[in-house]
Amino acid sequence: MAMGSASCISLVVLVALATAASGQLSSTFYDTSCPRALATIKSGVAAAVSSDPRMGASLLRLHFHDCFVQGCDASVPLSGMEQNAGPNVGSLRGFSVIDSIKTQLESICKQTVSCADILTVAARDSVVALGGPSWTVPLGRRDSTTASASLANSDLPGPGSSRSQLEAAFLKKNLNTVDMVALSGAHTIGKAQCSNFRNRIYGGDTNINTAFATSLKANCPQSGGNSNLANLDTTTPNAFDNAYYTNLLSQKGLLHSDQVLFNNDTTDNTVRNFASNAAAFSSAFTTAMIKMGNIAPLTGTQGQIRLSCSKVNS
Repeated sequence: MAMGSASCISLVVLVALATAASGQLSSTFYDTSCPRALATIKSGVAAAVSSDPRMGASLLRLHFHDCFVQGCDASVPLSGMEQNAGPNVGSLRGFSVIDSIKTQLESICKQTVSCADILTVAARDSVVALGGPSWTVPLGRRDSTTASASLANSDLPGPGSSRSQLEAAFLKKNLNTVDMVALSGAHTIGKAQCSNFRNRIYGGDTNINTAFATSLKANCPQSGGNSNLANLDTTTPNAFDNAYYTNLLSQKGLLHSDQVLFNNDTTDNTVRNFASNAAAFSSAFTTAMIKMGNIAPLTGTQGQIRLSCSKVNS
């Protein structure tokens, strides 16, 4: 009997070791090593979003821009690297929020919680803070020692992307068309700079509501004002909901890459479904976020746990 229980215990230990070695992500990863990790991230995000609702969108975008370049490995906050790439320079924000959360975590659990996991959880907590759905985040990602501006330039889809370009960029990361349309719904929050939609409102696109285009011109002149901002979702700009899709039905997508999703094309039915069924959107979005968070993580003994998210350990 004693023998049996002993061998049973050793089997459990072996399985646990094997899981750690093979690098499976697990939602309970920090339960023992840093039990307050998730609560600490959540309160940091809640405070940031409460003082600046746009920060929720910024933190969500940081995670997306991290995962699409080398996988979800916190390559994006390494200073002076991917931050200088075209899709990121002058527009990525939220690094100070991540740094502040990391500092708090280091004070309670030294070198335990990765920057990659902070980015992933902060994205989820941002969605929740703005009224969106919640989901369980698998954990155990480790931090990269490298970053790539060239991959950021090649792998992050831009605001002028066509539907087929968007599909290809997401498929490259094993995200299908429904995932792509659902993740685009992150544009139910946040803002975009005039330089990213100027062409669309000044005759570059015909699939835009005329009154909507006119309303945007006041703050986005034909020249100058490049960094002037407009809400991606004019209906409920600070609420995470399915209004993004309703806007597309009336040709009120802010970016070219938004409106291509509803433009007499293969994705029209998915947009209609999400516009009429908030639960269908929430379900597809959470599924896609978990898939995106699982892109090529470093696990086990790969990479490192950075002490500061903006620099590799010395």
